[in-house]
Amino acid sequence: MKVVIAGGTGQIGTMLARAFQKSGDEVVVLSRTPAAATWRQVRWDAETLGDWTTEIDGADVVVNLAGRSVNCRYTPENRRLIKASRVNSARVIGEAIAKASRPPRLWLQASTATIYAHRYDAPNDDLTGIIGGAEKDVPDTWRFSIDVATSWEQALNDAITPRTRRVAMRAAITFSPDADGVFDVLLGLVRNGLGGTIGDGRQYVSWLHDEDFIRSIFWIIAHDELSGAINLASPYPVPNGEFMQTLREAWGIPFGLPATEWMLELGAMVLQTESELLLKSRRVVPARLLASGFEFKFPNWETASHDLCARWRAAHGA
Repeated sequence: MKVVIAGGTGQIGTMLARAFQKSGDEVVVLSRTPAAATWRQVRWDAETLGDWTTEIDGADVVVNLAGRSVNCRYTPENRRLIKASRVNSARVIGEAIAKASRPPRLWLQASTATIYAHRYDAPNDDLTGIIGGAEKDVPDTWRFSIDVATSWEQALNDAITPRTRRVAMRAAITFSPDADGVFDVLLGLVRNGLGGTIGDGRQYVSWLHDEDFIRSIFWIIAHDELSGAINLASPYPVPNGEFMQTLREAWGIPFGLPATEWMLELGAMVLQTESELLLKSRRVVPARLLASGFEFKFPNWETASHDLCARWRAAHGA
């Protein structure tokens, strides 16, 4: 296949590019700042049509991951940039597909499991899950994230691409042993004795092992009946207290200092980020993937965390 990955220079994009290239596919990454890689990189601005659209015409699959990092304080200007970067990139990808004489057969558009409501009582699946925004007593920053997610998906749905199947990938946090990724950061806390319960520990953590992320992408490509919103997450989310304890056990650390909510808020201010990633209860399950016959290699956090820790040790010589 020819696969075009827009915004593909981050951790997830690099992971996908490696997997497609390993499978013998032609990989083209669209980037604002192309850099040296073993696959082709083409410059785009993620807002306007340009020469890059020739890569879309004749491609088999387009994956759009473009969007400004949310690792910042949600000031009015940062909110504007975060939302605009996602909506504009999805819009212009849709315009390029619409103009193509040989449009791709599949458009995989990044979305997020954050789109669902903060809840403890039951999981949100991709058939009956509750979209967030109407909850009482949740921070304004959480509502902003849901607004971004729904606007992101609306840009996908508004595109006129009758010959291209479209999928919104509502992805949970994907863990890999790569440096500077989310797992690397969490494991750093554990290794330094800080990997205790976060907040009250009741909030659910939805997660996905990197191998299952790649496998689910290839599965969706191969199954033409799958379209629309699809949850990419392990079928077994776990409460934060259990999640952190299991990670400590996988690394061999018996104790981790807990972090209360006020500590997290203070730390987020110091680090110029937001605490939502750690405090919101994301209880998300992949009903549509499971119904289609997909089988997870790492469905449980215990086996996934042991594998990730072993791979981290091998990669970092620890």
